Amino acid sequence: MKKIVTMDIGNTNVVCGVFQGKRLLREYRIATKVCKNPARCRAWLKGILPNNKEIAGGILCSVVPWCTRSFKRAFTSLRLPLKVVGETVRCPIKNLYKNPKQVGPDRLVNAYAALRVYGAPAIVVDFGTAITVDIVSKKGEYLGGMIVPGMGISLEALAEKTALLPKVRLRPPKLLLGKDTEGSILSGAFHGFASLCDGLVTKIRKKFGSRIKTILTGGHSRIVSSYCKEMDYVNGHLTLEGLRLLFERVYPTEE
Repeated sequence: MKKIVTMDIGNTNVVCGVFQGKRLLREYRIATKVCKNPARCRAWLKGILPNNKEIAGGILCSVVPWCTRSFKRAFTSLRLPLKVVGETVRCPIKNLYKNPKQVGPDRLVNAYAALRVYGAPAIVVDFGTAITVDIVSKKGEYLGGMIVPGMGISLEALAEKTALLPKVRLRPPKLLLGKDTEGSILSGAFHGFASLCDGLVTKIRKKFGSRIKTILTGGHSRIVSSYCKEMDYVNGHLTLEGLRLLFERVYPTEE
């Protein structure tokens, strides 16, 4: 069975997954900011995909247009077929946003993946550069959601906009009550953002029913999951799985 390349281009990182069937063989990451040069993207892809004959093709979703262009050129130069969500492939979920084009393709892919993997209704909480909370109705429709500044950019803003508070590396706090400035900032970030998301989930459940499933995903999902109390599932690869499902919908794979 040939392999599938799935790629989620975010504001901070490009996350690439290589699947064989339903199995994620390997995950790769590269900083988005270094991907302006298509030649750099090509070299990176060539390094992780040494044998093109093993690859059925690729599919990506992106919130960074210039990075999308770089990888499209890189895939073309490597003679690998590529599908782009929102351009050459549509996410098959009814989008009830007032202006459907305003919804990031990654959010729709997450909603589609949640629907296919966990069933509806569902809430997807994605801890990335921004924290997004998206809701799938019991009919399998994308209802809308919420967007909150993520932990990383919040810590950066705190350091930039204050005279005495330092920039700290994002990592779990040792104590609930910080005993120094760094510990206090980390405790506030982890416990604060986890409580924020738990609170939003509680509000959504009051409106849509307590049985609605909640899936936590995103780059920070692993380190924040133990601080959240309202999450039913933790799946850091939800977007990549959704992309695989979309690719296989367009190109059914042979078992």
